Amino acid sequence: MRRKIIAGNWKMNGTVGETEALIKQLLTATTGSGHAETVVCPPFTSLMIAAKLLKGSHIGLGAQDMSQHAKGAFTGEISAELLLTLGVRFVILGHSERRQYHFETDGLVNLKTRAALAAGLTPIVCVGETLEQRENGHTESVIREQIQGTMSGFGADELRRIVIAYEPVWAIGTGRTATPDQAQEVHRSIRQLLARIDDAASRELPILYGGSVKADNARGLLSQPDIDGALVGGASLKADEFVQIINAA
Repeated sequence: MRRKIIAGNWKMNGTVGETEALIKQLLTATTGSGHAETVVCPPFTSLMIAAKLLKGSHIGLGAQDMSQHAKGAFTGEISAELLLTLGVRFVILGHSERRQYHFETDGLVNLKTRAALAAGLTPIVCVGETLEQRENGHTESVIREQIQGTMSGFGADELRRIVIAYEPVWAIGTGRTATPDQAQEVHRSIRQLLARIDDAASRELPILYGGSVKADNARGLLSQPDIDGALVGGASLKADEFVQIINAA
């Protein structure tokens, strides 16, 4: 059975104080006895307090991005080693907002994924199409190109250490959500693409859905056979709603 993961991407939200309050709420409201692994990804400035609060708990810690470089003169960048020193275990890579606002390419995401794996981090690699691409019938070709580019050169061993997140760009922060059937169709397609690298590994790799996941739609999405969890945005900033999504898994 593939593991289920519910990850909260807090994006550029959460002061140190707000992070502390939210994590304390989550630790109180969850037990870790369910079938899903819970992960929170605060801003870089809140990682230290988050690590302190989560140490030894049932909630994992993730970062929202990292550099492909190990160290050096890269102002403003954060390396895998720096994340590891804080107890970070997961890192989101290639999120659509990084691709859109920072012009990240599949090739760059591939390099970051390699660096994350080499350091022992679990990368959550994001793929997804825009509304225009979906309406023009290009979803399949866009996802194929992104999977091939970000997974280029990886074999079975690497796949088993990666998490994929399908995030249709048109559903992120818009209130629009892919129907369970629409999401399942793309998730199945992603798994079939990964099977070309290694069939057994493709059946073990978790594929998360992201895109306006909320308490009222989580159960329908998570009941699909190829949807193994969720990468949650805004709803993960509300303890009550995030806990409901965790429970839905």
